[in-house]
Amino acid sequence: MFVVCACARFQVTPKVSHLHAVKRIFRYLKGQPKLGLWYPKDSLFDLEAYTDSDYAGASLDRKSTTGGCQFLEAD
Repeated sequence: MFVVCACARFQVTPKVSHLHAVKRIFRYLKGQPKLGLWYPKDSLFDLEAYTDSDYAGASLDRKSTTGGCQFLEAD
């Protein structure tokens, strides 16, 4: 997730190195087909998500950064 967010910072003016990084992410995900959370649609799970933003907090390019967390709770 860190690498995906780092690449997303450069989506306005991407360079070749960013394209190579994104391709590497996709190759990794393609090789991990069972990676993730899987549960039936009618399960008794509650999902809560929280996010926060920091505008111009990145010292490298002064673009805004965001962060978040998700909680999956079983009843």
